[in-house]
Parts: sequence; C-alpha cells; structure tokens
Amino acid sequence: MASEYLFLIVGVLLLASIFANKAALKFGIPALLLFLAIGIMAGSEGIGGIAFDDPQVTQLISTVALTLILFSGGLDTDWKQIRPILYPCLLLSTVGVVLTALLLGTFAWFMLGSFASFNVGWQGISWLQGLLLGAIVSSTDAAAVFSILRSSEIKLAGNLQPMLELESGSNDPMAVLLTTEVIQMLTSANVSVVSAIWFLIQQLVVGVLLGYGTGLGMVWVLNRLRLNTQGLYPVATLALVLLAFGGTVILGGNGFLAVYIAGIVLGNREFAYRDAVLSFHDGLSWLMQITMFLVLGLLVFPSQLFPIAGVALAIAAFLSLVARPLSVFLCLAPFPFTLPEKVFLSWSGLRGSVPIILATFPLVAGIPDAQQLFNVVFFVVLVSVLVQGLSLTRVAHRLHLTKAEA
Repeated sequence: MASEYLFLIVGVLLLASIFANKAALKFGIPALLLFLAIGIMAGSEGIGGIAFDDPQVTQLISTVALTLILFSGGLDTDWKQIRPILYPCLLLSTVGVVLTALLLGTFAWFMLGSFASFNVGWQGISWLQGLLLGAIVSSTDAAAVFSILRSSEIKLAGNLQPMLELESGSNDPMAVLLTTEVIQMLTSANVSVVSAIWFLIQQLVVGVLLGYGTGLGMVWVLNRLRLNTQGLYPVATLALVLLAFGGTVILGGNGFLAVYIAGIVLGNREFAYRDAVLSFHDGLSWLMQITMFLVLGLLVFPSQLFPIAGVALAIAAFLSLVARPLSVFLCLAPFPFTLPEKVFLSWSGLRGSVPIILATFPLVAGIPDAQQLFNVVFFVVLVSVLVQGLSLTRVAHRLHLTKAEA
C-alpha cells in the first residue's frame, strides 16, 4: 500500500473515532464500543476491506498502548481520595480477580465439557483451558465506566467513584499475570502450582518496589533536567515510562503494575512543567485507546461471532450475575460497605479492552482453539458493555447512590 493511502486511512479512522467519542458522550454509549465498531467496519469483512490478521502485531501495539494508558491513569489518581479505600481496592484487584477467574473458569469447563449442545467445535476443554478463559476476562475497564458516568453528568456518592477508578486501574496486572502463567502451564510440562504462586508473588513484589522507586526517580530527574525547551519534558517522561516497563520486566517484575504505581507517585508530587506533562499524557492516552480499539476491531471477523453466541451469552451471564458479585461480596465482607454499594460495584464491573488484548496471548502462544477463545472473549466484552454499560446510570439512580440522592 502506498504511503499516501496509508496516511489517508489513518487520518479518516482517527477523525471518525474522535467524532464517535463525541457521540458516545452525548448518547451515553461507551466510547470503546464505537471505536471497536469503527475497527470492525474498516476490517476485511466490513466496508473498509482492510485485511488484517496478525495477533503478534496486535499484541505489541496493545502492550505499548496499555502501558501508556495505565501510566496516565496513575498520573490522574489523587492519593488523598484513594487512601481511605486502599485496602478493599487491593483485595478486589488481587483476590477478587483470582476468585472471578476460578469461578468463571470452572463454569466454562463444566459447561463446555458436559453439554454437547453448547460445544461449538470444541471437543471438550480441560479445567486449565477453562481457567485461561476466566483469567482473560477477570479484569474490569475503567474507561468504559467513566465514559458513561461523564456523559450522564452524575456523581457517585461516597468513595464509589475513586474506588471504581483504583480497582479498574490496578486489577489489570493481576489478570495479565494469571493469563501468562496459565498459558505457561498449558504449554510447558515443567510448571507446578508452587512455582506459579511464587512467580505471581515475585511479579507483584518486584513490580511494586520498582514502580515506587521509578516514580521517585522520575520526580528527581524532571526537577533537575533544566531543559531549555518545555516540550522536551513530556518526551522525557515518555522515555522514563518505557524504561520503567522494560527494566521491570527484565528484572522479573510486572511492568504494567510498575508503570501504574510510578504514575501515582509522580502525579502526587510537584515537578517541573507539571501541567504540560499531564496534558501531554492525557492526549497520548486517548490516542492509545483509539489505536488499540481500532486494531482490536480490525482483528475481529464478525462472521465467526455468531456460532459461539450461545456459549458467550452463557459465560457473560455467569460473569455478571454470579462470578463478579460473589468476588465483590466476599472481598468487601470485612469492610463497612452497604448492600446497595456492593450491588453497584458488582454491576459496574464492565469488561473492556484488556480482556480482548489478553485473548491475543493464546493466539500468539499457539494454544488449541485459541481463535474460538478470542471470539468468545470479544463477544463477552460486547455483551458486558451493552447490557451493563447502558444500564449503569439507571442502576446508580435506582440504588440512590448519586450525590443528589444520597
């Protein structure tokens, strides 16, 4: 393809996504749904006819995008707001993710292994394969939740809003860890449960320590660079984020967790040209979200979604009505949350970009039935965004959890 046509296509897709985001805010539709729709329409089975079927490139683009999105989310996180709800959020982001994965994985294994009517091309799946599906869809999506809340102009009572933000921003690393570890167990005979647990602990501890240290290092560097050009300070933070992610992964930690914590540390301290840096990363985060969703949409073949619709609907229903509520109620049992708050937190666990990104991991690793797994995950995300996303504001009002009603 000639470069001028490539520029034209990219420009059209970006502008279409910007207008789609404006429409999403106006009509209360999650923006990610429209970004994905644009990607699908531009794909090989859409009106655009762009042939794209490369999970490795998709995974690389998505990893870079998610790294920068998480860092930007950390920059916008106010420590004073999240401190009162830190411990329940940590439980939801770790134990809650594991419980969701175990419950959904066991359900998928039982359903696909026991009922032939649901078995669409699968010759039954192992419990580990079911757990892989559960791990992939175990994290929630902050961008989807807050695009709906912003468009409706409601404000949640108490600490619900910062809690949703912190949980959604911090549970992605655990989902990534679970997914990669289960894939390793499926592809290697030398992985034991003990080594898997040790790997998780190592990834979390190293990620937290290096993330905190990197955040302090960013503050020190930015305040001592003494650059003559203001525009280079955001570029310096971008370089530091990439170094933080790569260095953490090389040293055995979780890079996603490290950059998120580094963003929180940097965002809650004073540093040179703060407004310019925050503005740059806000715009970069939007660009990464649009790019990521468009590429994920291009990777989808709509004709492959209909055969797995029954499986995906059953999994989506179990996830939203059983697995997520059980994990929320169990994790929040020691804390003084009211019943309406727990119900709302259960219903607001929307699935978004991260499960679709993680669904490319089995494709790259060559896991059997990986394409069908990807299609199921994509369908589950669509159902979650449509059903939970479009009803979220109404649920908040019915539970009297907005500031005007509290």
